[in-house]
Amino acid sequence: MLEDLKTNNANWSKRKTEVDADFFKRLENQQSPEYLWIGCSDSRVPANEIVGLDPGELFVHRNVANLAPPQDANYLSVLQFAVDVLKVKHIMVVGHYGCGGVAAAIDGKRRGLVDHWLHPIREVHAEHRCELEAIPEERDRLNRLCELNVIRQVRNVAADVFVQDAWARGQSLAVHGWVYSLANGLVTDLNVGIENLEDYQRVLAGPTAGDGI
Repeated sequence: MLEDLKTNNANWSKRKTEVDADFFKRLENQQSPEYLWIGCSDSRVPANEIVGLDPGELFVHRNVANLAPPQDANYLSVLQFAVDVLKVKHIMVVGHYGCGGVAAAIDGKRRGLVDHWLHPIREVHAEHRCELEAIPEERDRLNRLCELNVIRQVRNVAADVFVQDAWARGQSLAVHGWVYSLANGLVTDLNVGIENLEDYQRVLAGPTAGDGI
C-alpha cells in the first residue's frame, strides 16, 4: 500500500513540473503565504484543495475539532510563526459539518485523553444549551454546535497576545470563521470576522455567540 503512495507522489511531482518547471525551485527558496488555516484533522477536509491553493500559499494547522486553545503550545507556536514571521494577512478558523470530534464531545462516551481535548466544546454546548435544545433534529443541532465552536475559536484567536500585538503595531490581520460542508464541498462564511482591536472590543461588548459572534 505504501508503494502506491510513493508512486502517487512521483506522478504528482512529474505533473507539477510539466506544468511549471520552476515550481519546486520557488518552494525551496521561501514560503510566503497570506493565509493561516486552523482546521480539523478530518481526512475529508483537505485544506489547500478546498480553496484551490498550491503548496506554499496556505500555512496550515490542524487538530481534532479545529480548536484554538490558549493552553496548547503547538497551536500557539504555529500562530506566532504565522503572525510574526510569515506576516499572514488572514487567519481562517474552519470547522466542518458532521464533525466527529464535535459529536464525540457531547455523546457521553468515554474515550480517554481526547475527552480532555474536547472539553472546550462541552463548555460551548453548555453555554448555548437552550438554543441547541430548541433545534428538533439531532443532525441540525450538531451542525449548529459546529458553528458555535468555530465562533468560539475565532474569539480565542483574536484574544491571543500575538494577534493583539500585531493589531497594536498596525499589522494588517483579520480572523475569519468558516464552516465546510462535506455534502457539497462549499465553505460558508459565518460573518464573524475580527479585523482590528476596535472590532475585538466591539465583540466583547456586543451580543453573545448565539446572536452571531
